[in-house]
Parts: sequence; C-alpha cells; structure tokens
Amino acid sequence: MGRTSDAKEKILTAAQSLLELRGYSALGVAEICKTAGVPKGSFYYFFESKEALALAVLDEHWAVQQRDWVRVLRSEAEPLERLRQLFEETEAAQRAGQASCGSVSGCMFGNLTLELSNQTEAIRERLQQIFEAQVALVEDVISEALARGEVTVADTHEAARSVVAQLEGQVLFAKLYNNTSQLSALWLNCLALLGARASEEPRVAV
Repeated sequence: MGRTSDAKEKILTAAQSLLELRGYSALGVAEICKTAGVPKGSFYYFFESKEALALAVLDEHWAVQQRDWVRVLRSEAEPLERLRQLFEETEAAQRAGQASCGSVSGCMFGNLTLELSNQTEAIRERLQQIFEAQVALVEDVISEALARGEVTVADTHEAARSVVAQLEGQVLFAKLYNNTSQLSALWLNCLALLGARASEEPRVAV
C-alpha cells in the first residue's frame, strides 16, 4: 500500500525538490505523491498535513546544512578563513544546482521565509530557529576573530546577523537574476561588514 520503509523518504525527497522549484503554495498533495511514486494514502500515513510535511522537509534540509556549516565553521582553520570557505561552498552549491536544473534555486529557507512567514506560524517559528542557529555559528567565528584583533565590530551578535543576512540576500539576487556571479562579491562585502584588516583580504591567484 505504499507504506514501505522507503515511502516516507520518497515523499520527503519529492517534496524538497518541488519546494525548491515551485514553492509551497502552488503544490498539492496529489502532485507530491505522483512525483514520489506513492499512493495518496501513504502521505497521510506519515504526515497529517502539507504543513507538517513542509516542517519535516525544513528539518531534514537543515540537518544536512547544519553538518556542513559545523564542519566548516568549527574547523581548525583561522576564523576568517572559515567564513571565506562558507561563502565559497555556498556559491559552489548554487552553481551545482544551476548546472543540474538550469536555474538558480536559491536558499530554501529564504524562499519559504518570503512566501510563508505571514501565512503559517509553525513554519515561521521553525525558520526563525534555523536562522538563529546559523547566526550563532557565525557569531562564534566572529568572536574568535575579534579576540585576535582581526575584525572591528561593536556587537558580535549583530555582526553575525548582518553576515547571514548578506549571505541570504546575495543568494536571493542570484536566484532573481538566475546568475551565480551575483555571489562573487560575498567575501569582500563580508570583510567590509566586519571591519577586517586589509591583510585579511582574499589572496589573489597568480
């Protein structure tokens, strides 16, 4: 009846792909199940509503992204080098997505924030929690850089919020223009936001 051990994963995978391409409001349960190749009854066996599915997709997507952010931002590299790597991996992921589907998909969290933050409280709260977790990871790195005298910021938390907002904003522009070159200014803008020393600017390839 489609209630096999992999049916839930098929639904989650299909929903994530469709959410990235189409957004939340335009999707129906029937389309999700058709894409997943499972009967509609399987959907309601695992999820009580489309909102519940969206929350599960957000959780799964963040679990993967969080592992990547932790790997990069808590590595043994110097603080600003970790931030640089985060931006580089973000740009690479957007380029890979564009190569795969023909368009820049942007950030699922940012896309759903724009679409749903005023429509569903549960999703709005979950997105807040995810962005707060991102800010906390970035703030730890900025605090290390500040202690080393590599940046000049008055408030590490607000500085981290600005860095995450810049990252989201540039990804949004890349999606809007369907052009990943919009992401090329990320690192220099980050250095400016943090008041980083000139010696911390990116190395120029020769």
